[in-house]
Amino acid sequence: MASNPEPPPDEPTPGPTAGGAVAVGADAPAQPPLAPALEGGSGRLGPSPTLSVGFLLPALVLLGLLVVYPICYTLWRSLYDASGSGFVGLDNYVTMFTDSATFTAIKNNVIWVVVAPALITALGLIFAVVTERVRWAVAFKLVVFMPMAISMVAAGVIFTLVYDHDPNQGVLNAVVVGVHDSFSEPSAYPGAHPRDGGPLKTAPGGAFETGAQVQPGQSVLLPLVAVPPEKQSKLGRAGTAAARPGTITGTVWLDFAPGGKGTPNQIDATEKALPKLRVEAVSGGKVAARATSGADGTFAFKNLSAGSYTVRLAASNFAPPYGGVTWLGPSLVTPAIIVAYIWMWAGFAMVLIGAGLAAIPRDALEAARVDGATEWQVFRRVTIPLLAPVLMVVLVTLIINVLKIFDLVYIIAPGSSQQDANVLALQMYLKSFTGGNSDQGLGSAIAIVLFLLVLPAMIFNIRRFRQEQA
Repeated sequence: MASNPEPPPDEPTPGPTAGGAVAVGADAPAQPPLAPALEGGSGRLGPSPTLSVGFLLPALVLLGLLVVYPICYTLWRSLYDASGSGFVGLDNYVTMFTDSATFTAIKNNVIWVVVAPALITALGLIFAVVTERVRWAVAFKLVVFMPMAISMVAAGVIFTLVYDHDPNQGVLNAVVVGVHDSFSEPSAYPGAHPRDGGPLKTAPGGAFETGAQVQPGQSVLLPLVAVPPEKQSKLGRAGTAAARPGTITGTVWLDFAPGGKGTPNQIDATEKALPKLRVEAVSGGKVAARATSGADGTFAFKNLSAGSYTVRLAASNFAPPYGGVTWLGPSLVTPAIIVAYIWMWAGFAMVLIGAGLAAIPRDALEAARVDGATEWQVFRRVTIPLLAPVLMVVLVTLIINVLKIFDLVYIIAPGSSQQDANVLALQMYLKSFTGGNSDQGLGSAIAIVLFLLVLPAMIFNIRRFRQEQA
């Protein structure tokens, strides 16, 4: 019986030879794949640098014309005088820091930087947290973010009306006056005063008093004029107070008859009474008795001791009506404008912080709650630390914006208090382009200082963006 044939030996593996032929043998080395053809034979992958420069050149030219050149020219111009012909070195910078108006602008800029970004960031955080917990979150976000669609000039016009001192036009003062009058009764006859040559004379503090002394048992006449016509229509006819023993009586009335037919300082048949007037009997500089005029204008002081008295109409009867708060006055103009800025930018902070909240892992929040943390502890020790990068970006962005604030201040602040609300950007504009003594050298120096103040915040923001992308 024939035996099985032996298996054939292993076939050799082909491989390329040095000349490009295929080598046959077990020990032939493996070769790497052929490298792709290099463009232009230059030994460099990708397009040439010349092509890249060609694409970047238009952007570089625009950047130079719109950014680099203005900065360099402003720096050069800040070293020259107002006419631009005389080199003054750093004198414009010295003048800037010794000028009272510029010092006020720097002080106000510090207030803006400290107050506005912090308040907006805090409000944005509160709004972002609230919108996660309410059913009408979309409507809330729409209302809060809507001011971002309004220009600074339009917002300035809106808040100029809001802060108007006249309660009939200014919304804020209308509310303030309404609340004030709810708790404090307004004066009965603001602006009313005695007729010239009458028995009443002006007393210190805005009151009116009799020129002659009065004794119990006598009756006095206290005529007034200048009561508004709309108030006259609600008044009744004036009566006559009869003299009574031991009592000082009198009548307070409007000494005016239509057509001028009345007799001055006498009660005529058609003349009106002035009710609800506070009347005082004064002796030795002290109030001995008080009374209030009735519907017919009469009053009486009973149980007076013997002696002489001065009858006085209290100043509270004639005080002008409460007109509200002067929001755009020297002391409140900067806080008022900051409120307008917060109204505009709170929606911006809310949207960015809301996006950061949405990106927070819910597992971390739930783990803290499972461990027994309260909602405040979860917010303070988990949510805030995870939101820190977003909060920092919002804060720094707002700092950059408030350092450059101009149009809102220019529109809202009236001329009488514009210097009190002044900021660096507005001061730069006023010095450079307004008035007969405009000084673009000093204005350029202010612009350079403003640029140097903004630059660190911009660099900080750019570095954070790069770190997040790394």
